[in-house]
Amino acid sequence: MSLPCSDQSIRPRKMQSASLPRGVKAVRCWCGDVCKVKEVTDFSDWLGMKFFMCANYESDPPESISAYVRPPSPPPLCMYYRWIDTEMPDWAVTEIRERGRRAWASLDLEERREKAEAEEKAEQKKEWEDYCVEQRAFLDEMIRKNQEEKLRLEEVYRQREQAREAERERKRERARAAKAAGEAGDGKGKYPRWTQ
Repeated sequence: MSLPCSDQSIRPRKMQSASLPRGVKAVRCWCGDVCKVKEVTDFSDWLGMKFFMCANYESDPPESISAYVRPPSPPPLCMYYRWIDTEMPDWAVTEIRERGRRAWASLDLEERREKAEAEEKAEQKKEWEDYCVEQRAFLDEMIRKNQEEKLRLEEVYRQREQAREAERERKRERARAAKAAGEAGDGKGKYPRWTQ
């Protein structure tokens, strides 16, 4: 057991009532009253350690609003507390190691998850870029084919227009020749002129 102390800066803040260990006698605080036995519940270097504490508080102890949320105890009247245990119990050491192991496992899992997410995002980005390149190449090919088809159709239409214009010109020439022949042949037929 340690010496009595009144330094409240190192007094545990989260605690619960505990039973007096075997072979340990109850002590009185500086107020003259029998001390309460408390056990540290805060996750710290004192987890599970028991100590004596003044039973008189400067104010009424706060009521717990939940079984999982325990408000810190108010300071005692005479500021007396005294450690019963000088080292943490085995279960507290095991609990701290287990919590540390779970914390490291959780951190490792979080790092692996973040790495997997980053790799997945990089893969999705690469797939998207490849898709964009493929679509761009497809669009360029379609534009090239459309341009070639447009030029081919323009050439076909130009050739058709030339052929049509040549045919029209041939017909105009034939019409002019027929008209000239008709005008030159007035009065030279086998019928009399007055019947023509």
